Amino acid sequence: MTRSRTVVAAGLFAVVCIAFAGFVAIGGASADSATNPALTPPDSDTELNVSEDAYVEEAPGPDDEYYEASDGNWVSYVNPRDEYREPYLGDGSAKICVTLLNEAGDPIVGETVPNTTVTLPTGDSTSWHSHADPMTVTYPLTENYDRPLDADQFGTTDDLPQGNGYMDSHCIELHGLPEDGTVEYGEIQIEGEHADKIETVGYIQQAHDTWDTDIDPIEAAEPYEEAGGSWTYYPDGSHGQVTAVLQLDSEVTGADGEPVPDEDDNSSTSSADETDDTDDEEGAGDELPGFGVSVALVALALAALVSAHRQRS
Repeated sequence: MTRSRTVVAAGLFAVVCIAFAGFVAIGGASADSATNPALTPPDSDTELNVSEDAYVEEAPGPDDEYYEASDGNWVSYVNPRDEYREPYLGDGSAKICVTLLNEAGDPIVGETVPNTTVTLPTGDSTSWHSHADPMTVTYPLTENYDRPLDADQFGTTDDLPQGNGYMDSHCIELHGLPEDGTVEYGEIQIEGEHADKIETVGYIQQAHDTWDTDIDPIEAAEPYEEAGGSWTYYPDGSHGQVTAVLQLDSEVTGADGEPVPDEDDNSSTSSADETDDTDDEEGAGDELPGFGVSVALVALALAALVSAHRQRS
């Protein structure tokens, strides 16, 4: 009876040892399978790899001298290039704009492309306007124009019926056109010292209705042939607008518009990598003792079984 109890005790001891060894192994594997946390997406303070920083100008508020009017569906701002035809032929109105973006898609005034001129033909129906036929835009806007950016053409915000609250375009506005007239425009021409740095993304034409700002300028821009090149007014459709979208060419400027890694982040990453390497090395050294304990326990269990068997024999 004593020998049987000894055998049973030895067997139980072996099972416990083997289970413990398995737990140690599994626990080690679990510890090694920890994953890295997800990256935090860039916020508005993130530095971008651009050759010209965004030009940030808030849209005028109701108490500002450059705020003009709003009916809840649209909002307009004072534009020194807004002119009325004489004689006044009807309620036809037009807005023709140029938007220049940096490599990240943010509006700029062209400080990095001085002495460069963009020309947009606008046709005979606009020849009475002092800034049309053609419309010309010379960079940088801040050195050549009163109100360099006069329109908020893109994006949305809950506080405004149109726009995201920041100016982004340089425009001319025309009033007094015949209500059955046609407005035409041609393709952009870029000339000057830095003409090679600017590419034409495309044109956005919206006619006969209020301008929809809930668009991305780069995604919405179309080739000239697809945009239309003109529009004709009709009753209750007496407004038209086109915006030519330009962007700094990343292949020429060498800036890709992507977020610039923060130096502190790089240092932290390097430190983390070094720590991981050190941990790996230390872990490699710890693996053998860990398994050695498990192996020793199993060996003791086996020895106990053998001893019990001999005593029984």
